Amino acid sequence: MEIIRSNFKSNLHKVYQAIEEADFFAIDGEFSGISDGPSVTALTNGFDTPEERYQKLKKHSMDFLLFQFGLCTFKYDYTDSKYITKSFNFYVFPKPFNRSSPDVKFVCQSSSIDFLASQGFDFNKVFRNGIPYLNQEEERQLREQYDEKRLQSNGAGALSYTSPNTSKCPVTIPEDQKKFIDQVVEKIEDLLQSEENKSLDLEPCTGFQRKLIYQTLSWKYPKGIHVETLETEKKERYIVISKVDEEERKRREQQKHAKEQEELNDAVGFSRVIHAIANSGKLVIGHNMLLDVMHTVHQFYCPLPSDIINNTSLAELEKRLKETPFNPPKVESAEGFPSYDTASEQLHEAGYDAYITGLCFISMANYLGSFLSPPKIHVSARSKLIEPFFNKLFLMRVMDIPYLNLEGPDCNIQISWINDTSAFVSLSQPEQVPIAVNTSRYAESYRIQTYAEYVGTKHEEKQIKRKWTEDSWKEVERKRLNTQCISYALQNHCYHANSLTATSTVGKRNLSPSQAEGVLEARVSGEISDTELEQTDPCAESLSEGRKKAKKLKRMKKDLSPTGSISDSSAKLFEVPDTW
Repeated sequence: MEIIRSNFKSNLHKVYQAIEEADFFAIDGEFSGISDGPSVTALTNGFDTPEERYQKLKKHSMDFLLFQFGLCTFKYDYTDSKYITKSFNFYVFPKPFNRSSPDVKFVCQSSSIDFLASQGFDFNKVFRNGIPYLNQEEERQLREQYDEKRLQSNGAGALSYTSPNTSKCPVTIPEDQKKFIDQVVEKIEDLLQSEENKSLDLEPCTGFQRKLIYQTLSWKYPKGIHVETLETEKKERYIVISKVDEEERKRREQQKHAKEQEELNDAVGFSRVIHAIANSGKLVIGHNMLLDVMHTVHQFYCPLPSDIINNTSLAELEKRLKETPFNPPKVESAEGFPSYDTASEQLHEAGYDAYITGLCFISMANYLGSFLSPPKIHVSARSKLIEPFFNKLFLMRVMDIPYLNLEGPDCNIQISWINDTSAFVSLSQPEQVPIAVNTSRYAESYRIQTYAEYVGTKHEEKQIKRKWTEDSWKEVERKRLNTQCISYALQNHCYHANSLTATSTVGKRNLSPSQAEGVLEARVSGEISDTELEQTDPCAESLSEGRKKAKKLKRMKKDLSPTGSISDSSAKLFEVPDTW
């Protein structure tokens, strides 16, 4: 069933009935986008911890809008052994209820919009006919506004109906508004004297002027008239004053109250469906539903929570539990026992630390009570809320195993992350290790090695790194000088295309380092014969000049090598380990 703003109220009873009858629900949402920064792949990294995934989505996804909410209810028919389903498609949009309503800002992602459009999604049903909604805080503020209007005779509120009967003393009117108020009072006097006219429409005016009118009339005319604010088609607000008796006044008050409730319900809108689902206490399922749940809570219930306790050291924990949303408990030392003052810390005195620990427990236990309906201010140490934490010893600085279970088996796997892609995994049963290692032989995206292999690999890497640090720069410098000598010897000779120059050896990888070095060794050490020098092309130097430079090159080579000659073996610049 498709539900938009125009048919929401008329079909709401069907939604409530389906929720009440159902055994469980399935939900799904469509969004204006997924991520405002990282790619979807980065946003959903397979190595995220639950906290990391939640924080990523909270930071990068909550500015998008959930604008279609799918709900399907399932009820089992035991007679025919089948499920009866009822499905609903709700189009939702945060249309402002009045001028003081939240003006919601949201973003769109072009790829998401394009995908929905390609699937035939009707965006007009969202933006023109979407069902409005308010979260709990916005609903509370709106109800307070209505209460304030009644208490203050609605000085400048929206579309309201009140009988001015609260103010009993004259109102202070600014000088620049006295003439305006006097004219209004004069018109009302004429209305009361007239037998033909029953009501009077004042000209549209500002909110401040309407407030002055209400306050003045509630003092000057406590009975006999009824004042209400209406809007023109152009959204201009004006006041209507009617002559009424006491019975008529009460009737209009009842109408006003009923209209206010209707307006409030209209403003809460689709959130009423979410409240009904939550209050049912029934199973809600979804497919990859973390984002659906987060948007549902964020848009229709309350802002998503942050981590409320980030540091578990006793001093920091005690300070944090004095702040919102916690409330420090009231405590008093028994007669004959000394009392502690938390303002003057006595940390690491055992009695004081025990005292602070107890205060922290009370604050956290009472915080759990705030989630009950109705909320409980005091939660007993024997409360059912506390039972899940019995006999669980917190393990400090262990990321994946939060506690030691004294009543049952602990988790048989412990994980400690090394970096974003590697982790130590500890199994409680040693015989499981060979099984885990064997399974990795068929894996493509990961590999497993024993801790002994890991330690051995790290040791080898350290040795290689140390050797590289000690020897490699000497080798690099020796080869650099060799290259300079070769370039010097050959710089004035124009060899044919099949000869190797120093530039091609160093700059171009058309030969391996060992091959290139072998060629250079031949050029430097031999050896460059008279015949070779004579066979150069016309641009070569004279034979005698070539012989002189060859002899000079040999002397340079002898000076460079400790043994009098460059080594015949071609050493590598880097020794690459088998595994990094």
